[in-house]
Amino acid sequence: MGLLGDSQEGGGKGSSWVGGGVINSLIRRKQVDSVHASSSGHQLAKALSVPHLIAIGVGSTIGAGVYILVGTVAREHAGPALTISFLIAGIAAALSAFCYAELASRCPSAGSAYHYSYICVGEGVAWLIGWALILEYTIGGAAVARGISPNLALLFGGGNSLPAIIARHQIPGLDIVVDPCAAILVFIVTGLLCVGIKESTQAQVIVTTANVCAMSFVIIAGGYLGFKTGWAGYELPTGYFPFGVDGMLAGSATVFFAYIGFDSVASTAEEVKNPQRDLPLGIGASLFLCCALYMMVSVVVVGLVPYYAMDPDTPISSAFASHGMQWAAYIITVGTITALCSTLLGSILPQPRILMAMARDGLLPPFFSEVNIKTQVPMKGTIVTGIGAAILAFIMDVSQLAGMVSVGTLLAFTMVAISVLILRYVPPDEVPLPSSLQGSIDSVSLEYGKSGQGRNGEQSKVKVGTSMVDDKPLLVKEDASDILNEENRRKIAGWTIMLTCVGAFLLTYAASNVALPSSLRFSLCGVGGTLLLSGLIVLTCIDQDDARHSFGHTGGFICPFVPLLPIACILINMYLLVNLGTATWARVSIWLIIGVLVYVFYGRTHSSLRHAVYVPAAHADEIYSISVSSVA
Repeated sequence: MGLLGDSQEGGGKGSSWVGGGVINSLIRRKQVDSVHASSSGHQLAKALSVPHLIAIGVGSTIGAGVYILVGTVAREHAGPALTISFLIAGIAAALSAFCYAELASRCPSAGSAYHYSYICVGEGVAWLIGWALILEYTIGGAAVARGISPNLALLFGGGNSLPAIIARHQIPGLDIVVDPCAAILVFIVTGLLCVGIKESTQAQVIVTTANVCAMSFVIIAGGYLGFKTGWAGYELPTGYFPFGVDGMLAGSATVFFAYIGFDSVASTAEEVKNPQRDLPLGIGASLFLCCALYMMVSVVVVGLVPYYAMDPDTPISSAFASHGMQWAAYIITVGTITALCSTLLGSILPQPRILMAMARDGLLPPFFSEVNIKTQVPMKGTIVTGIGAAILAFIMDVSQLAGMVSVGTLLAFTMVAISVLILRYVPPDEVPLPSSLQGSIDSVSLEYGKSGQGRNGEQSKVKVGTSMVDDKPLLVKEDASDILNEENRRKIAGWTIMLTCVGAFLLTYAASNVALPSSLRFSLCGVGGTLLLSGLIVLTCIDQDDARHSFGHTGGFICPFVPLLPIACILINMYLLVNLGTATWARVSIWLIIGVLVYVFYGRTHSSLRHAVYVPAAHADEIYSISVSSVA
């Protein structure tokens, strides 16, 4: 790999807009943010520690859904085996959490999955991930806000108990129900986030603690009732698996979405005091706590009432009411409201940081990258996010669009797992440098060419060569056989990762689409399964890249069981993506098409990498040191 002297703009020399220029813009990759990376404006505040991250993770994950989900899944899928469904879903979510933990500690910068995809995969995929996450957080925040006002009304006595000024109203002549309460709550949360990350996180700690206390009440009081009455829900003639193992697994696929939210922790990476240590701990601890709470609540509720007798709308309140504790409904309603408030805060918190990361990279206007001097938060992006979510929450019933939230999350989970495989087997061996450093790049290249020695007098392992497409000097290793072996290994690993992903898609699509002819379906399953299994075997047998040890920030969490764990993560998330339904994908496709147009006409031409010069990663620090010396 050489020290290239040409810019990546437009795909290099002789490329056209239709041909190589577009392709190169889609696959160009950014550098891991480091001390060398210059960023305009002020930095985000380093104010978060492990307790703050746990509060963000738990608050973003445990929403009001758990207070309803246990009844629906128990009645229709799992029965008394609901606890095992939550455990299996938690294990599946943990696969993604392991991948997030490694990438967050190696690349601790705002942007989460968008940032990791840009470093490991390329600009085009990163743009789509970031664009999908914008949709996820906007609709997710609006949907959560719309759910708060009915629960507030229930707490104060019924559907019409809220003051008229904040109660829901239907606009005459239009099929629109406005919700002023939802919009007001979004503005309150937005204002809180503008005050500062530490202050907003402290509020998150308080609200999340109240929610956990309400769930603890359900566990303790429900456990007492269960031991007192004999756990009637488990003494059924249908047994522990009334819907069979298939029903339990179907329940796991449903409750998996109750674990979405821990990825919000990764979006705050730039604001963590010690990201290499705290981010993995925050992600892991929040997911473990959520799984434990889900399982204990399900054990209690399913044991109090037979699964077939559960109220699908208010399963926990009705379970307590059946034992003469109607007053418990107030505590559970408070828990629901606090869960919704913490989820609302967790939904709006990540989006301004993703907008900021995309704007820093030039893919969005620089307006979003500005950080307030006093509060050290991306205030303009936060305000725009709040206004957008408030408008949606005020005028639109977004419940029908709720499935679109899952698309962004599952795409991000899938891409993070793929990024781990790329980081381990084919990490980027070139890094982009500003074109202003071209003089330093040429100086290093000529120095190696003249002396054959490094800057510290050590014998260099490189010598001068000539590019086949450029007459500028290149740095190449002396041992041609080593280069050949390494290039072959990288090619094999790269193609294997791609074919493994294709196999996972074919297998999940064919297995889920029962409308396909049997012969075609089984053929696709066979091809997909063969590609998936072959990819696992090949990646297990070949060596991982030595550069992985020095890629990004070292000393953090290392994902275990690679390649098995990331491949299992890819398979699970693709299965869930395929099963979201055609209506959801049709809606998401419209948003993604809009994103493609925005990228083509703005992001591609304003990218910070359009003038970048790509050099071998091993020589980047040396080039920077020469640049600093020349300035001094």
